[in-house]
Amino acid sequence: MTALWTSSAIAEAIGGQASADFEVNGVAFDSREIGSGDLFFALKGERSDGHLYVDDIYAAGGAGAVVSQPVDGPHILVPDTTKALNDLAIASRARTDAKIIGVTGSVGKTGTKEALFAALNRASMGKSHRSVKSYNNHVGVPLSLSRMPAGCQYGIFEMGMNHAGELSQLTRLVRPDVAIITAIAPAHIGHFSGVEAIADAKAEILQGLTHEGTAVIPRDSDHFQRLHKAALRCTKKIVTFGFDEQADVRAIDVVPAQGSGSLVTASFSDDGDGDRSLCFTVAEPGKHWVSNALAILAAVRAVGGDLAAAGLALAELQGLDGRGRRHQIELKGGGRALLIDESYNANPVSMKATLGQLARENCRGKKIVILGAMGELGDKAQAYHEALAEDIIASGAQAIILVGDEMAHTQARLEQLSSEKLDHALKISHVAGSSEALAAVAGEISDEDILLIKGSNYLGLSKVVSALVSEEF
Repeated sequence: MTALWTSSAIAEAIGGQASADFEVNGVAFDSREIGSGDLFFALKGERSDGHLYVDDIYAAGGAGAVVSQPVDGPHILVPDTTKALNDLAIASRARTDAKIIGVTGSVGKTGTKEALFAALNRASMGKSHRSVKSYNNHVGVPLSLSRMPAGCQYGIFEMGMNHAGELSQLTRLVRPDVAIITAIAPAHIGHFSGVEAIADAKAEILQGLTHEGTAVIPRDSDHFQRLHKAALRCTKKIVTFGFDEQADVRAIDVVPAQGSGSLVTASFSDDGDGDRSLCFTVAEPGKHWVSNALAILAAVRAVGGDLAAAGLALAELQGLDGRGRRHQIELKGGGRALLIDESYNANPVSMKATLGQLARENCRGKKIVILGAMGELGDKAQAYHEALAEDIIASGAQAIILVGDEMAHTQARLEQLSSEKLDHALKISHVAGSSEALAAVAGEISDEDILLIKGSNYLGLSKVVSALVSEEF
């Protein structure tokens, strides 16, 4: 098997001095993720220093390390290991002929990145690469680039931000041939003057587009004109997607698919060969996933990929942990319940979409929700949490467990609305954290119920999911 990097190639790329000849097959900056043959970057942070773990990575089978001080073992010495990681990312991008796609958005970027990888990997027979997990920041993006094999056909990279200017730096590393903006929403709005400023920050991904690169932007967005103007400053190739009649890649028919998901007919605007259409299934349920699928098809088409293979991949999608994965959980008293795991993160738009999908779920038992507070909303936090009450009632949830301080606003509004609009009382609990949420739901869930768990990641609601999936309740 061809090595990912040789020590001489690494040293040349990062301007370092190699202590010995070695080859690596992977790259990591977390010593706990080191596998046999990996390269370790000993990064220095405010509260940690990777040099403290160099002995551990050699013991785990690491092939070498990039360090800023001499160590015992194969290494490459540089003045600054963080700069070296960026330099290796730049070298990785420069050496490939792969078509590169960058993905950002307030919601849906990780799911879109994973589905796009599945779509392209299917046709390329395993010659596609993508950033893993949510490695989308100033460390994760260069790491993901450095891990890209030279012979890839496609590379897909997620890019995130919570402050203006961050995407501008990341996209200039990635230099995408296609840049996707999935959607604009008030995520991290506590760091911005408004949603318009978030749209501007997301549009920074377009600044890194290669010559003749393609911008893929949401036609249905309230901020479409703002995004379109930003795209025009960066490229002449702009493809829009959505349900709007003027979208270049448009859903012209959407019906429920058998079992779950959606059966979609999409049309593609004229590219010289006449209009085209594709009928395909999106395994993941919800209108938001149809929108994601349209963005994926737009990107696949822009890089000359196989649309039919992409449609098949979309039909085979499975939800990601924390982002829609569905589990059938066994109950101690007998029977089973459906758990929908959306525990990774939450903002007002993703909450609304997920609760809207819950409203459409057929349920023989009752609907239960564990909803955590939405973070980084700044002085708008109370208003957004109060507004959440309307969506909870519309979802049909009968038992509601609210987690975190900010959810006190949701509870108060829920109690008010339920007395005004409903002829039955809702069972509402407000708890401090994940352990209390688990205790509350343990006595509530019964056969054929549906349980939705969603909240900001800092609340640790994934622990509730793990406990329910691994144990009988």
